[in-house]
Amino acid sequence: MSLGKQISVEAITPEAFAPFGWMLGKPFPVAEHAVAYGTADNGFWHEHIFDPGIGGEHEVLWVTYNVSDTTVDRLELHRLTQQAVVPLIGSIIQVVALSDAAGNPDLATVKAFTLSPGIGICMQPNTWHATRTTGADATCLMLTRRSTTVDLVDHLARGAPAVETRLLDIDKIRLSR
Repeated sequence: MSLGKQISVEAITPEAFAPFGWMLGKPFPVAEHAVAYGTADNGFWHEHIFDPGIGGEHEVLWVTYNVSDTTVDRLELHRLTQQAVVPLIGSIIQVVALSDAAGNPDLATVKAFTLSPGIGICMQPNTWHATRTTGADATCLMLTRRSTTVDLVDHLARGAPAVETRLLDIDKIRLSR
């Protein structure tokens, strides 16, 4: 019996995540013309302009993840929108993959990144993904497209065909930490 493809979970960097989207939670920018303001009391800076796709509405979701199993056998993607995930309580492992020419997961591109509270990601549309916890449950803030959430709930809860989302069973991937 095959144990499936094994991938190592790695620390996230903006460069390592770039093929899939953008790392969120980078430090205060030091560039002279950065859109940023900081004092000893507080600071804020531009991180990313979120794109929900043509005609899409932004939506903030509260998401809890409870699966710490290191085996991944299903991936999902969202066709129209970026999707941002930022852990608030607990850490997660974000598994990502690019699409092949047929639009299916290209398992040669699979990577897994550890995200701790305050460090998040924003995935491009059509990025295959799955999420695991690093142990205990994790609570995350998610930014997504409202119609994509409705589409996914209708599919998962009522069996309606998914239009904006694809869920696909894959050959097992085993995560090693």
